[in-house]
Amino acid sequence: MNNFTKFSLFAVLATTTIFSSCKKEYESIQSVDDAAIKSYIAKNNLTSMQQDPDKTGFYFQVTNPTTGDLFLNKDSVLYDVVIKSMQSGNQYLKSPVNGNLGTYVGYLNNFFQSSLSTSTTYNIPALRIATLALKPGGVARILLPSYLAFGRNGAGSIPSNENLDVTITTYPYKKQWQFDDAKIQNFLTANNLTATKDASRVYYITTAAGTGTETITETSTVVYKYTGRLLDGTVFDSSTDGTYSTTLQYLIQGWKAIIPKFTAGAKIRMFIPSDMGYGLSGNGAIPPNAVLDFDIEIVSVTK
Repeated sequence: MNNFTKFSLFAVLATTTIFSSCKKEYESIQSVDDAAIKSYIAKNNLTSMQQDPDKTGFYFQVTNPTTGDLFLNKDSVLYDVVIKSMQSGNQYLKSPVNGNLGTYVGYLNNFFQSSLSTSTTYNIPALRIATLALKPGGVARILLPSYLAFGRNGAGSIPSNENLDVTITTYPYKKQWQFDDAKIQNFLTANNLTATKDASRVYYITTAAGTGTETITETSTVVYKYTGRLLDGTVFDSSTDGTYSTTLQYLIQGWKAIIPKFTAGAKIRMFIPSDMGYGLSGNGAIPPNAVLDFDIEIVSVTK
């Protein structure tokens, strides 16, 4: 082989090596994520996974088909979500046990969770698209590439370029108050309790009738002993020393509806639907859309 031929061969090999290394070094995140998801599907035998209709890069399957009509963008959806790492299985996010999330299906693109320790709202269309394949009460599992999720910056505990295994569980109720009412009724049945349902949709049990003569009005100063719980028994607030006093105007709507029915000395238990408590926002240890369970004693009433 002459020198010219040797030089030409060397040049071709060098060029091939350079281009090969460049191709590997600059492989797109889309290609990397897609390969990882396909490997995950094969490893876990997820044969029912399908690509999204527009082939944007995520995969999903309906794991709990139900009867009824498919969700539409205009419909309300009450749901829970679990987000895990595809690589490690670490759970990054789970809806609170004593509450649930809720919005219109068309707004599911805009995903925000305060537990991610960020004020950013993320555009994640996969949540909406997968939900549109469900009927109320259905469940979808989504394999979400990082570039369609939280990207190279991550979010909260979710690291950079993390592919995610997401489960979205919907509930068979159109309105939050319907869901709350079902939760309360199920709790009463499970605990063999009989309660009166007020027109406000608050349920209450009278354990001791009041002996006082002063009626409770908006301007009455009332001293209470109370304990507030979530439906799983978690105590979120308590004042049992008889020093908590206030007027009705500073109380949540559920208390305002029931307390004026009683006088000093009364002991009652109230089950308050979320819209008569702290609603979608929650409050501290009280998660969004939580039903509240209060034991209350009215110690004294003064005008």
